[in-house]
Amino acid sequence: MLPSIFVRFKTVLVYTALLSTMIIAGCTMPERQGQPTSQPQDKISAEINRYQAIIDAAHNQPSLDVIRAYIALEPHATDEAGRQKNIDETWQVLTHLSPQQLSELVINADEYTLQGWLDLLNAYQTNRQDLDKLRSAIHDWQIRYSNNPAARSLPTELQHMLQKSKDGHATIGLFLPLSGQAKVFGEAIRQGFLDAQKGLPKPSLPANVSDSGSNDTTNAARTQNTDVTTAVSTPEGESVAGTSVTNTSVTRTTPLADETNQLSSTEISATTASSTINDAPVNDPAVKVYDTNSQPLANLLAQAEQDGVTLVVGPLLKPNVEQLVQVETPLNILALNELDAPQVRPNICYFSLSPEDEAKSAAIHIWQQQKRNPLILIPRTDLGSRVAKAFAKEWQKLGGQAVLQQTFGTTGEMRQSMNRGVGIRMSGTRVPVSASVTDSAQGNISQDDISQSNISQNNISQNNTNAQVISPSSANGPVDAVYIVATADELSIIKPMIDMAISSRKKPALYANSRSNKSGTGPDFRLEMDGMQFSDIPLLTGTNVPLMQQAAKKFTNDYSLMRLYAMGIDAWSLANQFTQMQQESGFRLNGASGELSVTDNCIISRQLPWMQFSNGRITPENSNRVENSTGTDGINNPDNVNDSDNVNNSGQSNAVQ
Repeated sequence: MLPSIFVRFKTVLVYTALLSTMIIAGCTMPERQGQPTSQPQDKISAEINRYQAIIDAAHNQPSLDVIRAYIALEPHATDEAGRQKNIDETWQVLTHLSPQQLSELVINADEYTLQGWLDLLNAYQTNRQDLDKLRSAIHDWQIRYSNNPAARSLPTELQHMLQKSKDGHATIGLFLPLSGQAKVFGEAIRQGFLDAQKGLPKPSLPANVSDSGSNDTTNAARTQNTDVTTAVSTPEGESVAGTSVTNTSVTRTTPLADETNQLSSTEISATTASSTINDAPVNDPAVKVYDTNSQPLANLLAQAEQDGVTLVVGPLLKPNVEQLVQVETPLNILALNELDAPQVRPNICYFSLSPEDEAKSAAIHIWQQQKRNPLILIPRTDLGSRVAKAFAKEWQKLGGQAVLQQTFGTTGEMRQSMNRGVGIRMSGTRVPVSASVTDSAQGNISQDDISQSNISQNNISQNNTNAQVISPSSANGPVDAVYIVATADELSIIKPMIDMAISSRKKPALYANSRSNKSGTGPDFRLEMDGMQFSDIPLLTGTNVPLMQQAAKKFTNDYSLMRLYAMGIDAWSLANQFTQMQQESGFRLNGASGELSVTDNCIISRQLPWMQFSNGRITPENSNRVENSTGTDGINNPDNVNDSDNVNNSGQSNAVQ
């Protein structure tokens, strides 16, 4: 009896225990599964949003807070691509810290990851000129900071640098249109690029004139600011400014064009102090050339990566550049055109011969000459509108007030107006400029690209005669400077029309862009333009005469193709300094296409030298020795290629149809 009671009691206890277990499991497990996952996830999301807000609020301006935010976000990356993107963006911010910011950094003792990043930056900046030393320094850093995210996967930019060949030079892929309608433009850039690789001719030594019709020229060669003068074979008896050049012998005399082309009287004068062209790096890395018209851009980039290319120069055509930003590629790229709206990509820089850049350079030059009330004369085209807006934006950033604009029609329309005695008055309408002009000092360059449409004389409206829009209230005083965007043919009509409308005592200073500069204009044109200043690339201002002669011979004195040739030369120099260009604040290069500097979004900006027509001669604008300067009518150029209507920049463009 007793054992039976114990058995029943034991059974009851077992059932009770099982029931209690089931109750506990049923009541508590859902709570344990739900709450521990919801609260931490909410907290993580809030942290991610907070750090991302710090990054967004910085608007691409580097700071220690932004770097800390990137470091905090790295553990939350969901995949390897996200981690690599975080590492690349962290490195991008680090390398854009100014020297002053770096010297003022203060970090906490427990910020071990941040300290690792700063030491990596120091290793890079100390050893970047020597690739072997850089490899060794980064290897040591990876051992020391083995837990740093970048130790497991270096920033893409550093990876590319370490993949360079042992001689320190990257394998370069040159992406150009080498077939189809744009072939001639791509070929000009290709020749400039490859000629720079082989080495460019050096500037001539100052010339000693042994027998000149003018002692002033001889004396000029002996002054401290010596002229570099080269005489080119001339037609018999032609003279410049009343001085015969047929009896002038110069140390260096070289014909610039084929024997079949008639050469005009030319003496190229440039002061050595006015501007220089930096020597292009001479080395022998592998350069692989790809025709962008042969297959889709994405396929070419993939092929280049397989070929071992680490840096792409190009593409040239704007549609290809627009495609470029849609393609994910680890390759560094120096695009040869710009976008309407900037897209920040750490591996892409943009270099173009933008007419808007030239307009901005003109605004700076005119401002520095103490002019304050400019009028800009532009063709009635999209190009004219874009140039006017670029000029006005730069002018207002410099502190100027409203800029007036006046449009003109075709040469036929202007001749009709001139025959009726109608000149060009110094008045116009205000150039519309958005309110955001002052938001960023340099960012506006990104919208000033060259469009791909043809701009030719046929595009100018035929409906109106010479535009004379009068709005005196738009100006703050009498117009004291006129910037003219015109071809040489247009300028030969515009200048007399300005003279017709104003008295000599009130004549404003006149400035023209490079569209007006073509070879073969002759002494009559130079005399007509007396006093006017114009800008052009250093290659065409006589800074390096042998290089100018080389380019003229290659392209039969077609200035538009010579400008693209200069672009190819500078593309080579920029490609060899791509890392410095991306990361060094204040990077500058005296190139064949202008004085180059880097602005926001890694866009290359250009400043151009200025020349002046004086007594039938062309002199550097900063030279006061007018009587000692020799004249030039440029290099003889067929009239039908003077400004290349197929190139949207009309003589200074890399944007091709």
